[in-house]
Amino acid sequence: MRRSAAIGALVAVLVAGGFALGLHVANLHNGLIAASFTAVGLFVVRRRPGNREGWLFVATGAGHAVMFAGRQYALHPGLLPGATWIGWLGVWPLPIMLVVIGVTVMCFPTGRLPSPGWRPVVAALAAVAVVLAGVSALWPVEAARTGLSPPFDLPGAGPAAAAYRVARPIAYLLFQLIPAACVVVRLGRARGDEARQLRWFVYAVAVSAAVMVLGLTVLRTPVPGTLTVPLVAVAAGAAILKYRLYDIDPVINKSLVWTAMAALVAVGYVAVVTGAGSLVRGHGTLLPLLATAIVAVVFEPLRSRVQRLADRLVYGHRASPYEALSRLSDHLAGPAGGLLAGICATAADGVGAREVVLYSGPADELRTEAIWPASAVPPSRDDLDAVPIMHDGRVRGALAVRKAPGESLTTAERKLIADLAAQAGLVLELRATAKRLIAAGDAARRRLERDLHDGAQQRLVTVAMELGAVVQLASAAGSTGVAARADIVRMQLLEATAELREMARGLHPAVLTQDGLEAALEFLADRSAVPVRLSVAVDRRLAAEIEATAYFLVSEGLTNAAKHAGARHAAVRAELTATGLAVEVADDGTGGAVVQPGAGLEGLADRLAALDARLTVTSGPSGTRLATVIPCG
Repeated sequence: MRRSAAIGALVAVLVAGGFALGLHVANLHNGLIAASFTAVGLFVVRRRPGNREGWLFVATGAGHAVMFAGRQYALHPGLLPGATWIGWLGVWPLPIMLVVIGVTVMCFPTGRLPSPGWRPVVAALAAVAVVLAGVSALWPVEAARTGLSPPFDLPGAGPAAAAYRVARPIAYLLFQLIPAACVVVRLGRARGDEARQLRWFVYAVAVSAAVMVLGLTVLRTPVPGTLTVPLVAVAAGAAILKYRLYDIDPVINKSLVWTAMAALVAVGYVAVVTGAGSLVRGHGTLLPLLATAIVAVVFEPLRSRVQRLADRLVYGHRASPYEALSRLSDHLAGPAGGLLAGICATAADGVGAREVVLYSGPADELRTEAIWPASAVPPSRDDLDAVPIMHDGRVRGALAVRKAPGESLTTAERKLIADLAAQAGLVLELRATAKRLIAAGDAARRRLERDLHDGAQQRLVTVAMELGAVVQLASAAGSTGVAARADIVRMQLLEATAELREMARGLHPAVLTQDGLEAALEFLADRSAVPVRLSVAVDRRLAAEIEATAYFLVSEGLTNAAKHAGARHAAVRAELTATGLAVEVADDGTGGAVVQPGAGLEGLADRLAALDARLTVTSGPSGTRLATVIPCG
C-alpha cells in the first residue's frame, strides 16, 4: 500500500509539474497517458492486489510521467538548471515505453501472455527496443523530431542517424502490429468474461482511433484524439474489474450500425450530388433535394441490412431474442413434447449454449422432459445455469443451460431464458391439464363399466333366469303359447345383456385393468372379425392412461379394418422401445382412412397429443396403417 501511494505521489508530482511548465501539444499524450494509466492501474491494484495487469498499467503510466516531465522541463522557454540532462530522460526511453505499452496490451486483461509461445516474441521486441534506446541515448537521432539532444557529443553520429532512420520505422511498426495481432488471437480464443473484457478495451481503442482520424482529417489537429486517451485507460480498468461488462455488446452493435449508416449516407449523398451534377447543371437546390429524397428512400432497407451484419459480427451465428421467440411457431403444430424440445433448441440458438435441459416437477423432484442436443446425455444439474419455470405462482420445473467453459449468461440472455421458461410453464400446465382430463375420463369409464357389470347387467341376467323359470312353469301347465312367447322374450333379453356387456367392455375393458396390455390386445385379436397377426413386446405394466390409449388405438384400427376397409388380414404390433411404446395397426383393405372432425381417429389423435405423441395415418389402395410412439417417461 505504501509503495502504491509513493508511486502515485511521484507520478502526480511529475505530471502536475510538467503541465505547470507549459502546454506542448506534441507532449500532451504523454501527460494524459501518465495520469490516466497510473490512476487506473493503482485503482485496480488496490481493488485486486494480485492483478498483474494493474501493475503493467502503473509501469506504463510511470514511464510516461518521467518522459513527460523531462520533455516539459527541457522545452521550457526559460533556461532551467540541468535542462539538457533532464530533457535527455524524456527522449531515449521512448522505444522501451512502446514495448511496455505493447506488453500491457498483449497481457490484457489477466496480466499474462496468451501462451508461452509469445515470450520469445516479447524478448525480441525488448532487445530491439533496448538497441534503439541505446542509440537514441548516445547520439542525437531524435533531435529533429523532439528538439532535444543528448548532453554529450560522441563520434559516429552520422552512421548512427542513418541506421536509426532505417530501423526506427520498421521497429515502431512491429511494436504496434505484434500487440494488435496478439489481441486478435486472444479475442478469437477468449470466452465468457475475458471475451467481454477484450471487447471493452478494443472498443475504447477503436473509438479513440476514430476520433484521432477525424481530428486529423477534419480539424487538422491530433488534440481531439489525444483527449480520448484517458477513456481507453478507464474502459480497460472497468473491464479488468468486470464493471458493467455485459453492457458492451449492445454498445458495439449500435456503434457499428450508426457509424456504417453515417458513412453510407454521406457517400450516397455526395455521389448523387456530384454524379448528377456533372450531367445536369444550373438547377440550384434541386440536386440536394433529390439526393435527400433518395437517401430517405433507401435508408431503412439499408439500415436493416447493416443491422443484420452488425448482429452477426457482435453476437455470432445465433438468433436475436425476437428471432428466437418467433421460431417457436415452427413447433406449435406438433405435440407438447416436440414443443418442449423446440424450446430447448430455441434457447440453445439464442444464447449459444452447448447443452439445454428442460425439467418438470417441483424443485426437489425434477424430471428431465427434453434435452438439446437430442443425443446428449443429461448433464449434472450442478454444471447448469438454471432458471425456474413458474406458472400461477408455482414452480413447474426449470430450464437449464450450459455454455462453454468460462462463459455465463448475460443479462439479456438470462431474460431470454426467462421468457422461454414462461412459455414452457404454459406448455407444461396445458399438458398436465390434458393428462388429468384423460385420467379423469378413464376413471369415469371404469366406474361406468363396473356399474354396468355389477348393477344393470346382473339384474338383466337375473330377470332372464326368472323368465326361464316362467317358461318351465307355463310348459308344465300346458300353456305352450305363453311358454313360447316368454322364451322369445328371454332370448331377446339375453341378446340385450350381451350387447350391454360389449358396451361395457368398449367403455373400459376389465381385462386391461386386471391383466395388462398384452392380454387386452390378445382379447381384441381373438374377437376381431379379421384375422390378426399379433406381436407384443411389453415386459412391464405401464401407466394406466398409456395402456388405455394403446388399447383404444388397436380397437379403432381393427374396427375400421373390418367395417370400412374390407380387409382380409390385419397386423398389430406393440413394442416398448427406448423412445416409448410403439403401437402399429396395419391392414390390407381399400384404404380411405382420414382424420376427420368428430370421427374416431380425431379422438385418438387428441388423446395421443395429450400424451406427447402423434398419430400417423397412412392410407391408400394397398391398405391402412395407424402408428404412434407414446413416451413412457
